[in-house]
Amino acid sequence: MLSIVVPTYREGENILPLVRRIRAALEPAVEYEIVFVDDNSRDGTDARVRELQGQGAPVRLIVRESERGLSSAVLRGFREARGDLLLCMDADMSHPPEAIPTMLRAQAEQQADLVVGSRYVAGGGVEKGWGLYRWANSLVALTLARPLTKVRDNGAGFFLLPRRVFEQGRDLNPIGYKMLLEVSVKCPCRKVVEVPIQFADRKFGQSKLNFREQVLYLLHLKRLYDYKFGRASRFVQFCAIGASGVVVNLLALAGLQKLGLSQNFAYALAIWIAMTWNYVPNRFLTFDLTAHHPVLPQYFRFVLTCLVGAVVNWSVTVALTQEVSWFGGHVYCAALAGIACGTIFNFLISHAWAFKPDAAAK
Repeated sequence: MLSIVVPTYREGENILPLVRRIRAALEPAVEYEIVFVDDNSRDGTDARVRELQGQGAPVRLIVRESERGLSSAVLRGFREARGDLLLCMDADMSHPPEAIPTMLRAQAEQQADLVVGSRYVAGGGVEKGWGLYRWANSLVALTLARPLTKVRDNGAGFFLLPRRVFEQGRDLNPIGYKMLLEVSVKCPCRKVVEVPIQFADRKFGQSKLNFREQVLYLLHLKRLYDYKFGRASRFVQFCAIGASGVVVNLLALAGLQKLGLSQNFAYALAIWIAMTWNYVPNRFLTFDLTAHHPVLPQYFRFVLTCLVGAVVNWSVTVALTQEVSWFGGHVYCAALAGIACGTIFNFLISHAWAFKPDAAAK
């Protein structure tokens, strides 16, 4: 049986026409159910589902009163679905129900672990009228996620997978609205097939894509990069934050000197400001598993690590310039080597000591 999971929030106007199109596309050839997972819209969605049930449509409704979010709604629907095939689609009819039989055939004929209704394969596309902002937003989102998955349309919300594949997924914990990314990274989707669809603009209701959802998307990407690439992902984040700290250091130094502080005191204070700047995003982003730890002891360990790392940086630079003749004539190369060694030291000690995660969270 096929379970079609549709997350909803204030999509009441779309319920009846969506179900009519699904029934026309699937009946009588396919045994299916439609599971609406609603985030307590209070817009008549429940009444419309009851109306459809009275007409004999295989629909049911799950109302979530304390949770919010598209991806977590899909996760709830997949877990409570009855079918051995699970399909996710949006409620706004941007995903054509008429493509579902094609997706089912692709899965059966190719024994696919994941079938995606794709805008970005031959024959796929989007309805005319997309503005520059939507194209740019989509392109940036797809590019940022490219290293995570081989799915070309990795931002799609229209996909199908067997229950056995979903149940083999590990640590499923999505945030935001890109459930496909969570599934394609954390479930064993070895055989992926993309079938072309024509993506349409919604006809009723309003889009839920806002600034908050875009921030959640970036946080979701961070989680998935950490999951897939582990320590390498955290090291890149650590280096990026460190680079921003250099800018903060220079700006603080300039400002402190304008205030008339002595040069040596300004140097020291600017370094402390930069270390404090680096601590905050490292606590809440790079090493986010430790964000619940007491601040002051963790901050002290981080500052101490940075100070020792600075000594490592200085020692390597001096040793190279004094002991290796080539570096004596290429001082900046020695400095870069010192910075690299200091950064690696800082990261390793931060990971193992300053931001040591709980044993259960490793």
